[in-house]
Amino acid sequence: MKKAHLIFMLMAAIAIVSCGKSMQDALPADAESLSKVKASLVPPASSYAVALAGNGFVTTLAAGGAEVITNNGLGSWTNANSITSTYFRLGQTGQLNVAVRMKVPSGSSDIKVTVNGTAFTKTVTGAAYTAFTIGTVNITSAGYVKVELQGVSKTGSYFGDVSHIVISGSATTSNVVYANDSTNYYWSRRGPSVHLNYPIPSGVSAEWFYNEVTVPAGEDKIGSYFMSNGFNGGYFGIQVNSATERRVLFSIWDPTTGKTTLVRKGPGVVDNAFGGEGTGGQSYLVFNWQAGTTYKFLTHIVPDGAGATDFSAWIYTPETGAWRFIATWKRPGTNTYHAGLYSFLENFNDKNGYMGRSGQYNNQWIRSTTGVWTEITTAKFTADATATNDQRRDYAGGLDSTTGRFFLKNGGFFANYVNYNTTFTRTATGVAPTVNLNTLP
Repeated sequence: MKKAHLIFMLMAAIAIVSCGKSMQDALPADAESLSKVKASLVPPASSYAVALAGNGFVTTLAAGGAEVITNNGLGSWTNANSITSTYFRLGQTGQLNVAVRMKVPSGSSDIKVTVNGTAFTKTVTGAAYTAFTIGTVNITSAGYVKVELQGVSKTGSYFGDVSHIVISGSATTSNVVYANDSTNYYWSRRGPSVHLNYPIPSGVSAEWFYNEVTVPAGEDKIGSYFMSNGFNGGYFGIQVNSATERRVLFSIWDPTTGKTTLVRKGPGVVDNAFGGEGTGGQSYLVFNWQAGTTYKFLTHIVPDGAGATDFSAWIYTPETGAWRFIATWKRPGTNTYHAGLYSFLENFNDKNGYMGRSGQYNNQWIRSTTGVWTEITTAKFTADATATNDQRRDYAGGLDSTTGRFFLKNGGFFANYVNYNTTFTRTATGVAPTVNLNTLP
């Protein structure tokens, strides 16, 4: 589930995945040829072909609609009420010329193309891929542009297959950003994952880590994971799994040799092994947490004295007014306390990559093996390869001037991004957590 974060665990406190980036110099007709394009940064060009495979989303799926984004672009375009949106970022103002590269296997289709709110209609026909000129708009500020496709009428069985939005004009002469690494379209569609990295004072063995997370109203989109307590070896937070299910998730990775095993778990907690992007032990509690409510997270990491380390997690839920135990996992071949402290925000549903989300993280504290609480007031904002390879720039993090909390934000194709690798400092509260560690369940 966490490609960037697995590599983060294995490499360092926060190591950002570095992957390739490709430029579609031509207009390949299929996914195979797309995958063969070599990686490079987007250079200035007379025109750019923005692939729907990596930049398009079905943003309105009408009742009975079958529209879908595949490796070839928009397919099964049959419903006139469905809307597909494609996004790219322009770094300067000026004229933007838009064309749609598509084919209509039979008959002809009338389509509506809306560019940043300006609508055009076009009649398209022809069984071979063709770049149909749509129109020109004036870009008045830097940021993301949205191109919407909607069917109007058709004589064939469906409106057509769309592979690219082709752009040119003075607004595209430099600093054009879109997902163009075809081998990583899945990750680009999910959007950039963002992190806050918390320093541990030199010489301190952090046995306990405390953090608080508040998800603002409306920011709890399906597919969001607000990870509060992350460390070398695992992570702990809350996620939105579907319209009807939310979870508290605590996972510990397997070491290079051996398997992480469950020691104990709390009431109602489900435990299992996970795989795909590494392996490990996973525990979760189905819990209908709410946006606008502050939840407290506590993790305990301590060597067992026999060559392994125990990782434990609790969450304080205001709805119950008590700390709830999630699980304790034993990781063999490990002798550690908390290291590589961080929080992250990610979207794990690639169909929802056009939706924005944000979370607030506050009141970070560690407790040493000698029983001393130390407040952490600085955090370094970082991001994963989707950001560092410039596939997307809808990422932000830092200090919220209104709440005084650290925040993370991603997705939604917003204009004002925050430079990653920037360090922020919040005002200290000076009040250590009041949790009674001796009475935890």
